[in-house]
Amino acid sequence: MTHAPLPDLILEPFVRAALMEDLGTSGDITTRTVIPPGTAYTARLNARMPGVVSGLQIAALAFRLVDPALNITTHKADGDAVAPGDLLMEIAGDAASILAAERVALNFAGRMSGIATLTAAFVAETRGTKARITCTRKTTPGLRLVEKQAVLHGGGFNHRFNLSDAILIKDNHIAAAGGIRPVLQAVKAHASHMLRCEIEVDRLDQLSEVLDEGGADVVLLDNMDTQSLTRAVDMAAGQVVLEASGNMQLERIAEVAATGVDYISSGALTHSASVLDLGLDF
Repeated sequence: MTHAPLPDLILEPFVRAALMEDLGTSGDITTRTVIPPGTAYTARLNARMPGVVSGLQIAALAFRLVDPALNITTHKADGDAVAPGDLLMEIAGDAASILAAERVALNFAGRMSGIATLTAAFVAETRGTKARITCTRKTTPGLRLVEKQAVLHGGGFNHRFNLSDAILIKDNHIAAAGGIRPVLQAVKAHASHMLRCEIEVDRLDQLSEVLDEGGADVVLLDNMDTQSLTRAVDMAAGQVVLEASGNMQLERIAEVAATGVDYISSGALTHSASVLDLGLDF
């Protein structure tokens, strides 16, 4: 699955903030001390582990923001599967500029590639079913946009980006509002017709109540066992979109997908992904 890259204009604030954090007030004093000015070099960004790569667009942007004169050649695209030793990118030009951007480029690419790789593993478990893997809002503060982009590169789909995207009624909303019927009645009375509504349930009797009342487009089936998920699919009979969530670990995805749910959401895609080992070699 391929996705159009985001405009650099949107990504630039993320990268500038990271460069400012890393360069501090005095810049790269090590490089300035030990490498003669004007030293030219070619560096190669290589994969050291198998996985799905993501963040190459951001890595290239980090190098260009430090030094627009650097010559960058990309050999892999975000979303590509890679093997150890694969050449991902070459950066040629001023050695000091390459070193100044190195850590920021690797931090973004390694983090995003780890998310893409874990997402791809989840997606592989759904083959032969209609279930789609989606992420959550359990993302690193300030980095949600790029982490959700990495999920797309891994073949997954994005849930809402923020609280203003859609109505998602959770258990605490239901408790505070006095029950399922009151919250759904409020949605039908006050919500814009342009907004989709999802409601969370953790029992089949709650699902029955949602189906009777109406007003929800999607039902989130929270922390249900596989038998209950299968029963929920039968009960809904296509009236609403069903999303399984809660404790969705890799080893369980195949059996959950086989129940017939439409989506499987997992916070682990972004909060528990390991960094993919990438290296910049001179």
